[in-house]
Amino acid sequence: MIGAVVLVTGLVITSTIVWTSPNSPAVQAQKALSQLTGNEKLVSERNRLLSESVVLDTRLRAAWSASGAKDAQLRSLRAQLADLRSQLADTEARLAAASSSGARTAASPRSTTRPSPGVAPATLSTPSVAQITSPANPYFGLYTEQAPFNWSAFDAVAQKTGEKPGAVGFFAGWDEPYRANGVVRAWQRGMVPVMTWESRPIGASNAQKDDPDYTLAKIIGGQYDAYLRQFAADVRATGLPVVIRLDHEMNGDWYPWSERTNTNSAGQFVQMWRHVYDIFEQEGANANVAWLWSPNRIDRLDRSAQTEASLRALYPGDEYVDWVGMSGYLRSSSESPTFQTTFGRTLAQLRAIAPGKKIFLSEVGATETGGLKPAWITSFFEGINAPQNADIVGFGWFDLTVTSFAEGDTSTNDWRLESTRQSLAAFIAGYTAPGSRFAPRPF
Repeated sequence: MIGAVVLVTGLVITSTIVWTSPNSPAVQAQKALSQLTGNEKLVSERNRLLSESVVLDTRLRAAWSASGAKDAQLRSLRAQLADLRSQLADTEARLAAASSSGARTAASPRSTTRPSPGVAPATLSTPSVAQITSPANPYFGLYTEQAPFNWSAFDAVAQKTGEKPGAVGFFAGWDEPYRANGVVRAWQRGMVPVMTWESRPIGASNAQKDDPDYTLAKIIGGQYDAYLRQFAADVRATGLPVVIRLDHEMNGDWYPWSERTNTNSAGQFVQMWRHVYDIFEQEGANANVAWLWSPNRIDRLDRSAQTEASLRALYPGDEYVDWVGMSGYLRSSSESPTFQTTFGRTLAQLRAIAPGKKIFLSEVGATETGGLKPAWITSFFEGINAPQNADIVGFGWFDLTVTSFAEGDTSTNDWRLESTRQSLAAFIAGYTAPGSRFAPRPF
């Protein structure tokens, strides 16, 4: 018992020295904190308290294991931990209140993260992020297998349409570094890279709703900060614009970042988004990023998820978003194959939630099941070219045949625009129709 008391007393003394010494990290952090203002101060305070709580919790567990009894020193450590957690809860509440009022972290770039080996500035001339997000003509974007890292499938589709796409879509996971070579290859062809960045491993199954390693709380709490800073530093170092569609279809319940899965809770998606954005801001990377917020088509969700209020609660705020978008597919032969049916209700909510934001239809396609695809494609282009939809700045066609879980169903669909001669012909006719807003880009 004497040994345990000595151990615990030593821990307490060590803790006191660590957190009160003039040269300690804690005191130095407090000095730095005094120079910050607004939300930035709250974020820094929150992160400091999280770190202290983890350290103190570890010490308490070690002391408890060694002593096996509730002595005065253990009670002292537990009281310290309770106090820290109380402070943390208060700070989180103040941060949430400040964020809900539209305040944004006013963080000037001050990166200390070095780029990854081999990542260097690319000597290419590109438009600015502002020019990308407000184009003169809409983008024809395309997702194909392996593009932009391999162009064979991409070029085969583009050649059939006769048009060179203006954007290329691809997916990335949080177990991957920033793949700058894909962004460089896209811009070498004059195409905007649109990266769907999923906070889970790239090889995760689409049927996997839960992943305890990638909860929103863990991201907010800083578990992935080192990864995010390195990723942002590499974006900054490459120096080329990239559109990031972070954790798409968040209003569904089929991904680990949904607030309805994976032990997540209401309000955490917005906190996660702002946390990631703020790190990019601190690393000086946001000058190269257009952030795309892209929910799923609302009328295919549970009734409780179809309201404007439920979607609005997932919106990070105008300061954190450059484009809004959506995923919209013709999945069933039982619905009308029209632009209005697929996109109408969701577009209305996007415009109400983020008035004035340009809209990129981030992921679109139509099934061949039921034979409605050519008619849907015809209506799709009529809708985009309609005057009331002039705020739509493009689309990303999902040109793959896949088995996926979405909107409550697991199904295999041929989404390719060239799935039949009739579908391809409808695409070409719609793209080149008189009055089309799409500029010719011959392949």
